[in-house]
Amino acid sequence: MRRKGCSILRRPKEEMIYINTTKRNEELCWRFQVLEDFPSVQMPLEWLVQLIPPLKTRAFSISSSNSAHPNQVHLTVSVVSWTTPYKRTRKGLCSTWLAGLDPQQRVLIPAWFHKGSLPSPSPSVPLILIGPGTGCAPFRGFVEERALQSKSGPTAPVLFFFGCRNEENDFLYRDFWLSHLQSGGVLSEDKGGGFYVAFSRDQPQKVYVQHKMREQSTKIWNLLAGGAAVYIAGSANKMPSDVLAALEEIISLEGGVTKEVAARWIHALEKSGKYHVEAWS
Repeated sequence: MRRKGCSILRRPKEEMIYINTTKRNEELCWRFQVLEDFPSVQMPLEWLVQLIPPLKTRAFSISSSNSAHPNQVHLTVSVVSWTTPYKRTRKGLCSTWLAGLDPQQRVLIPAWFHKGSLPSPSPSVPLILIGPGTGCAPFRGFVEERALQSKSGPTAPVLFFFGCRNEENDFLYRDFWLSHLQSGGVLSEDKGGGFYVAFSRDQPQKVYVQHKMREQSTKIWNLLAGGAAVYIAGSANKMPSDVLAALEEIISLEGGVTKEVAARWIHALEKSGKYHVEAWS
């Protein structure tokens, strides 16, 4: 991809990508929205430049396996859009720009690769993956990697809990997950795995990933007892703590122990490198 004034650094083995969009002058516009909403404010440009810091780089989890897609990096990006109190529509700078790129045109993007907080698991380790919304991004890469590994040897089971608002509009990578759910697939029941989706707004009662986890408490406990690692990715709002509470309940119920013992059990998982959280706001 080639566009004047831009460059790209490629290190596909790393797990996180940081994209710098500060070189695009139009992406500075949102910094002037306050002045736009309050036109009576008169501020010299040189003051404004001193007061407003440069745009920060954006961090995205890489949602592809380097083994499955050599020399490529796939991203799962939610396009940010909101309405101001003055009823003006605003859009996220980086996400809107990325979504507006022409797939047929080569564009060089300033990018840096940084090691993420979700280490690649061994194929012999059972996995319990929880990734609602764009939190599914790193787990798409995990499933791609394990599918390749399964062609050359045995692999451990994978349970994946995904969540979104509506099946019709928000079911990210639907065909991808369902293809690996078929007989012999990484997520298939005959491989000891499973794929469970919570559509939070498709019924009167809201349903989230933690509810689906409780429904599969026996499967989760069996994998945990077999040495499974837990990976959680997604919004840093309430999701990580709600998932943690669900896991504590499952361990307490299925293991016949108190909530305090269950909490220590999870802490031991974390210390042994088998409990990972990557959350963002």
